[in-house]
Amino acid sequence: MNSVGTPLLWGSFAVVVAIMLAIDLLLQGRRGAHAMSMKQAAVWSVIWVSLSLLFNLAFWWYLTETQGRAIADTQALAFLTGYLIEKALAVDNVFVWLMLFSYFAVPAALQRRVLIYGVLGAIVLRTIMIFTGSWLITQFSWVLYLFGAFLLFTGIKMAVAKEDDCSLENKPLVRWLKSHLRMTDTIENEHFVVRKNGLLFATPLLLVLILVELSDVIFAVDSIPAIFAVTTDPFIVLTSNLFAILGLRAMYFLLAGVAERFSMLKYGLAVILVFIGVKMLIVDFFHIPVGISLGVVGAILALTLLLNSWVNWRNDKQNKVK
Repeated sequence: MNSVGTPLLWGSFAVVVAIMLAIDLLLQGRRGAHAMSMKQAAVWSVIWVSLSLLFNLAFWWYLTETQGRAIADTQALAFLTGYLIEKALAVDNVFVWLMLFSYFAVPAALQRRVLIYGVLGAIVLRTIMIFTGSWLITQFSWVLYLFGAFLLFTGIKMAVAKEDDCSLENKPLVRWLKSHLRMTDTIENEHFVVRKNGLLFATPLLLVLILVELSDVIFAVDSIPAIFAVTTDPFIVLTSNLFAILGLRAMYFLLAGVAERFSMLKYGLAVILVFIGVKMLIVDFFHIPVGISLGVVGAILALTLLLNSWVNWRNDKQNKVK
């Protein structure tokens, strides 16, 4: 499996991730059950983005010194493109978490523990899926076409799908879990399981955690093939992917109060998935450079945010008139 990742690069990445996880998750957790304020979430989001960019800068400098400027420019640009794609797709994951916490009426102060396990689960899951995907592509190059077709289908489906008004209570998975788990009627602080009369009972918080982890699986299936359209190097795929999701907890609390104002985001993400899917399907006939891919993805996101701002302004104006 060809990769620019050397033992030094892999080791440096592992150390950075371990240190930041310890700071973000473990030290934050010592304060007990609490909700991160929007100010704290904004600060941590800036820290995570800055750290990702600094890592990419260090990555570029290392490759410049060891393999030359041309290779360094190409690989650093691939990291940045993959990071932007994964960061954008991660927002949709956050919105699902918001919906789950809202439906099960989980207080903001009790969401911390579920988010910690959600992020850790996503890290493990994506690491396994990325190395599996890299191996499959190495052994069977035609897998890239399957990824492309899947992303094209997913993007179109995301664009035309209507909002699902069906109650979670009626979802087959939720019904199955409730029928197979001995559950309490109420949330028991931050506990996932409690013992009553000598028997173990699952709490609704455990059900939320299971659904959060399953949402990680679903979104990983969408997002990981997307980055293989940019590069198949497992080091760049893994590092850009993990840096994008490591700040999900902070992103969650940052978006918690304004999620309803991003109604157009799903259409922008749908266009990105369609673009990436087409890029993978035509790779043998026409190669789209990484720099152009970065520009297209950035332009789609910028246009989506501008359109969303206009929609919000129009809605606010209409509400004032009423």
